[in-house]
Amino acid sequence: MGSVSNGMKTGLLAACLALPALAPAQQLDGEVKAPSRAQQLMGDIAPKMAELTDKVLYGDIWERPQLSKRDRSLVTVSALVAMHRPDQLKSHLLLARQNGLSEEELVEALTHLAFYTGWPNAVSALAVAKEVFRKQ
Repeated sequence: MGSVSNGMKTGLLAACLALPALAPAQQLDGEVKAPSRAQQLMGDIAPKMAELTDKVLYGDIWERPQLSKRDRSLVTVSALVAMHRPDQLKSHLLLARQNGLSEEELVEALTHLAFYTGWPNAVSALAVAKEVFRKQ
């Protein structure tokens, strides 16, 4: 194999430096894993927040056996509607579907929530749900 020129070394070094560093949570026993959604969204600016999201929220809280993931999704969607958090609601509606809630059940929950969280919150949540369900 031929030797590498100084120009090639400089170019290779520059290319490596331009790559984002892998977060420690992405490396496990020498195997590199794809970055989690939390790492993608905030890992570059708030690596500790991404780590807490991955390890504590999803790695511990969502895994506790006292509530099913389906129930946790329903609780989470309800809280996000009550607090009017449409950006987070999108991903949690998708997760709720993965966790066994049907579109019909979610729409019924949003309708029910209108009377407890306020009509505007529920109407906004239904608009988000309509967008999310159409993309599936």
